[in-house]
Amino acid sequence: MSFRRWLAFMLASQITVVALGASAPPLDPAAAFGARPSLSMLSLSPDGSSIAYVAPSEAQGSILFTMRLGDNPQAVPAMVADSKPWRLHRCDWVANTRLVCEIYAIGKAAAANFELVTLTRLVAVDADGKNTRLLSTRQGEYAHGLQLGGGEIIDRLSDEDGVVLMSRVYLSEEHVGSHLGSSRHGVGVDRIDTRTGQSQTVEEPRDDAISYLSDGRGHIRIMGTRVVGNARGQMRSHFDYFYRTATSRDWQHLGSYDFLDQTGFHPLAVDPNLDAVFGLKKKDGRQALYRIALDGTLHEELVFERPDVDMSGIVEIGRRQRPIGVSYVTDQPLIEYFDTDLHKMHASLEHALPQSPDISIRDSSTDEAKLLVMASSDRDPGLYYLFDRQSRHMQPLLGVREQLDGVPLASVKSIDYPAQDGTRIPAYITFPPGQDSAKGLPAIVMPHGGPGARDVGGFNWLAQFFAHQGYIVLQPNFRGSAGYGDAWFEHNGFQSWKIAIGDVLDAGRWLVTAGLADPAKLAIVGWSYGGYAALQSAVVDPKLFKAVIAIAPVTDLDALKEERRHWSDHEIVEQMIGDGPHVREGSPLRNVSRLEAPVLLFHGTFDRNVSYVESKDMAAACSAAHARCELVTFDGLDHQLDDSAARTQMLRKSDDFLNQSLAASH
Repeated sequence: MSFRRWLAFMLASQITVVALGASAPPLDPAAAFGARPSLSMLSLSPDGSSIAYVAPSEAQGSILFTMRLGDNPQAVPAMVADSKPWRLHRCDWVANTRLVCEIYAIGKAAAANFELVTLTRLVAVDADGKNTRLLSTRQGEYAHGLQLGGGEIIDRLSDEDGVVLMSRVYLSEEHVGSHLGSSRHGVGVDRIDTRTGQSQTVEEPRDDAISYLSDGRGHIRIMGTRVVGNARGQMRSHFDYFYRTATSRDWQHLGSYDFLDQTGFHPLAVDPNLDAVFGLKKKDGRQALYRIALDGTLHEELVFERPDVDMSGIVEIGRRQRPIGVSYVTDQPLIEYFDTDLHKMHASLEHALPQSPDISIRDSSTDEAKLLVMASSDRDPGLYYLFDRQSRHMQPLLGVREQLDGVPLASVKSIDYPAQDGTRIPAYITFPPGQDSAKGLPAIVMPHGGPGARDVGGFNWLAQFFAHQGYIVLQPNFRGSAGYGDAWFEHNGFQSWKIAIGDVLDAGRWLVTAGLADPAKLAIVGWSYGGYAALQSAVVDPKLFKAVIAIAPVTDLDALKEERRHWSDHEIVEQMIGDGPHVREGSPLRNVSRLEAPVLLFHGTFDRNVSYVESKDMAAACSAAHARCELVTFDGLDHQLDDSAARTQMLRKSDDFLNQSLAASH
């Protein structure tokens, strides 16, 4: 779609027009469910009078729109990213008429021996699209090597107009040496006027610095540093954190954190009113929220925990990023609020929107009088509202997936099923719309990616598509999933693949023994680690699943480690996957001769998470072993396949493949 047509569509979408006698075109399920969301990343201006959002354009392109709210709102294009190579990630207001956007690009760089690299940059722009300015690194873009990261806004300085605190990477001659411009560099903090580009150093760069936390009032209170593991500059998973008291510039040791085993204290947000930092720390094998005083005493206090799930993060509000609660997931995302007024307000919103159990505050005006709220459910991809706390008026704004308006969606139920050792495995089951009590249907087991992740019981476009096409979809949170504590995570889904894959296989067996699934029409579909789980499940039990779809899958654990060879996290990835017989036994590529079911692979050639070569080698190995396997390649697409046409093609091809494969299995 051209930019002009897209803009006309977006403007027209603000007005509902009823044409008498006109009939809606027939639904194309693959196109409707495969379309990228109509909008994402909504944010609210500091005065609460305008919103900004990112909408898709052609291919992987995006457009930043701003809209002044009122009686006749008009969407104004402020920035266009055509994905050749730059793409829009997110945009935030830094003044009532100015935003800062993160853009990124993926491509092969000569400075990296033509390996795939991801570059990020920050760009400031006025709400009307004028005065675009790149907030780049301190030195020239390529003066001293290829700089991958473009910095991060760490404080949107609420008392200043368009001025921010931004962490930036400083490059110097002595740190150049590797083909990536060296992973050793200094990270400091600058105070930047986003309109003029003028900057002033606030924190001098340090070679070991990786992150900073502000108190939301312009003061840097926390610094994270990394520990280098070897002479090649590769990182260990162990990070050290330092803090300042409110009256000193001296750094004092706060604590340490290991991102691999998640031990220690991980600081998340500073509360200047309490003069304390909130962070995650394990208690009884699960992540809990703690608060540590920054007055020099380091007094530690447990804030919130649950005996069944991990705490996942801190919830902040507004331009000052005030901590207001802690987030976690049971069957759906939940928030425990510190703020009594917001807790009561959230309860009233739940009462007003009983069909939308997932309600979250996405942004607010600086004075927190106006809130940007998003409400969604398993059968509703989401609708944004503007909530005026004084008048208690709730104004609907924009829907997340307009392509699915009027399309019947399926309900998602939380269940558990028994593994072979008797462990109850939590999962989510989606029946075709209106068939919640049906038996003997075609069914799909759909393991999630990660493996350090989990599924939740909300809207999932992939599961909803297959349910719409008549399949039961079961999404297991197998052992190795995150969010349930150490005992459930085991040694992660790669080192403990036998347990994780066993739970995935038991999901399929339960569907059959419970009479829900027709055993001749049972398939498995997965993306990323889920694609790995799909392939490895078909290796371990070749007869259970009659068709296998793997999207951007890991196929060889040794190859996954080797893909990080020249990167600073190689040592961490090696530790995560480990060495031993499990590496070969747990690699579908090395055991392709065991496959009996037909396999359909999808992969983008610009995938930085899992190399396209893994699927290419898997297809070649299948061919050599006379296994039935087809690879669909998406040139120039990354791990997410974030392209409506590509996703539509993937869904259409998947549906045809399942129909043919399951019919042939009788």
